Amino acid sequence: MEKIVRQTLLFDFYGELLNEHQKNVYGDIISSDLSYSEFAAENNISRQAVFDMVKRCNEKLEAYEDKLGLVEKFLTVRNRVEELSDIISGMKDLCEDKGLVKKYDELIEKSEKIIDEF
Repeated sequence: MEKIVRQTLLFDFYGELLNEHQKNVYGDIISSDLSYSEFAAENNISRQAVFDMVKRCNEKLEAYEDKLGLVEKFLTVRNRVEELSDIISGMKDLCEDKGLVKKYDELIEKSEKIIDEF
């Protein structure tokens, strides 16, 4: 998985477990397109301080994931729901019964909501 996507998922799941300062710095870094140097200059801190903070936050978030595995569970559920949605779509395409087609559409819509609500 791409590093920034993983960092974003880890922050989404475990970010509230960081202290306020860590949340602010880490959240700003992963959501912005700024380099550590640019971020440091804007916030009047050293580049090394930003680097160290991000590194410590990454380690903390990875430790939470190692213990709880919520990101991995989410990705597994999302993949399974997408597979089921694809299967239902295929069944719908083969079906001529209008009532079943409507039920298939409802199931597809529900599967999309599951992913969106996660």
